[in-house]
Order: sequence, then structure tokens, then C-alpha cells
Amino acid sequence: MNPPLLVFNEKGIYCAQADVYLDPWKPVDKAIITHGHADHSRWGHQRYITHHTNVPIIKHRLGQINVTGKEWGDTFKVNGVTFSLHPAGHIIGSSQVRVEYQGEVWVFTGDYKTEDDSLAVPYEPIKCHTFITECTFGLPAFKWTPQQQVMANINEWWAENKSEGRCSILFGYSLGKAQRLLKHLDPSIGQIFTHGAIENITQVIRPMANMPSTTLVTKETKKEDFKGAIVLAPPSAHGSTWIRKMVPYVTASASGWMTFRGARRRRAIDKGFVLSDHCDWNGLLQSIEATGAEKVIATHGYTDIFSRYLGELGYDARTEKTQFEGEQAEIETAKETTATE
Repeated sequence: MNPPLLVFNEKGIYCAQADVYLDPWKPVDKAIITHGHADHSRWGHQRYITHHTNVPIIKHRLGQINVTGKEWGDTFKVNGVTFSLHPAGHIIGSSQVRVEYQGEVWVFTGDYKTEDDSLAVPYEPIKCHTFITECTFGLPAFKWTPQQQVMANINEWWAENKSEGRCSILFGYSLGKAQRLLKHLDPSIGQIFTHGAIENITQVIRPMANMPSTTLVTKETKKEDFKGAIVLAPPSAHGSTWIRKMVPYVTASASGWMTFRGARRRRAIDKGFVLSDHCDWNGLLQSIEATGAEKVIATHGYTDIFSRYLGELGYDARTEKTQFEGEQAEIETAKETTATE
């Protein structure tokens, strides 16, 4: 019996035949990177391979690295193993990794979502024998409202706050979520301000996406400028001195975790909008079925519950521990959180 094509070890997901790692969390020689979030793209690897639209993103976050960009579906061989990258739909530049050797095909999703957000290239189901899937939101309670309705609700919330003379502060992760929100904000309502962490990465992404114009919050920004405006800020800005001059303001968070009211209360947020860059319960199940895979490996999220349910459906399902943390790990790096107070 041949050894597994991919194994999980102390450094990451490893293909021994090719001596290549997928999203390793410790420094390695050759790393294939699915996307730019900090838990999947780490500093210290000798060589990086990723989708070409992710190259400027990880260079911004990691500095000068040895990185090669690939196009969707382009195959490249390493010691007889064929690799290719395919759209994951998670954020701009996010990929799944297809790995084939001697007729056996594995697919590693990284993070992914099935809803088209008009920014990332939409998720593409890939046929395989073994499917490595995240399950950040792998519970039946997680069922997303269509993006069009969520963004309509956000714009209505902003307009209402403006009519009351308040500033709207909307929290979302600096890479991915913030640009998704920006893409669908209605600039006719008012001015859109951004925190430095969001503005920095948005400027990297602008050449690849059409988004409304923004104004960076600086020390020179006047208190009256915020009246009726909306401010996009990372979650780390909540409760900081940075937002004091925006009073009176109303806060909101856009996250899959806003499904639970308790999450909003714990974060002391006025309003929660359920909007995630990951699959909901139905998205996970439909994606797995579309692959035709018999074996499924569940990582980061509700792994035990989700894999047990897959077993009841007839899949050969198991879990593996990783250092990926899904939506909870999409935080700002020290490099991005430049002082803009």
C-alpha cells in the first residue's frame, strides 16, 4: 500500500514525493501558499509559489521574498508530482491546490467560500479522491444570507446613522473582508474613511479591483469630517483611542460569528452583519459532494462534529490538527498597523 500523498507533520501539510509543503506554519525550503492571510502565508520559507494575484499581497505582508506566481490551472511538476492552483473564492488571489501522483488526486482548499463576492475569482469544484477542507463554520446553525441583501442592510444602516448625525464604524478584517465591504458600499450616501491597516492593503489590491474611493484617517482629519461618514476599521481598532474623535458613532461588525448574538455582546458591538469569507454549512456539504471525493480530511473549525456527520453520510472522514484558525486568525500584522491616530 502506497503512503498518503499528503501528510500532516510539525511543519505543515507535506508532500514527501515532491518535498513540498502546502501553507506550512514553520520555515521550509519549498512552500505552495494558498492565500495571503497570516495563518496561511508565513515568513521564513526559502521559496514561495502562489497565484500571481497573491504575489503583491504576500510581498506587502512578508517583505522581500523569493516568490513565483502561477496562473489558474497551470500545471507544474516536482519529482513526478503534478501541482496546479484553482480558484478558492475566499479572498483575492486565494487558491486551492490540486496534487496528482500516479493517478491519485488530492485537493487542499486552504480557506474557501462558494458565494461570488465580485472580487475574488469564484470557487471552482475540482474532482479528486481525497479532499482536505476547512470547516470554520461547520455547524448547521451557520447559513448565510445572500451578499446582496447583507450589503443592502449595511448601506441602509449607514444612511440611517447619517440621518441622525452619527458616524458609522464598520469593523472587518483588513485583507479580504474590508475590500469586499468597500466594493459594495454606496458612495452616494457619504464619505468612506479607512484605518491605515485597511488603506495600505487596499492600495495593493486596487490595481486588481474596481472599488469606491477612500480617505485615510490621519491626525489631521477633523472631528466634523466624520459626521455622516462611514469608517472601515480592523477589529483591533475597537475600543482604542483611535476612534474617540469619531463621537457620536455607531459600531458594527461584519463576520460569520455575528450569527450568534452573544458574539456581538462580548465584543461590545452595536450591530452585527453576518458576512463571511468562508463556506456556511450548506456550502461545505455541496462543495464536498461536487468533488466526488471518497475521503475527506477536516481541518480548523468544528472538525469533530463535521467529520462525524460526514461519516454518517458515507464518507471516509477524519480530522487533522493544523495551525490554521480560519476567520479568527485574519488579524492585522504589525507591519500593517501603522500609527494613524
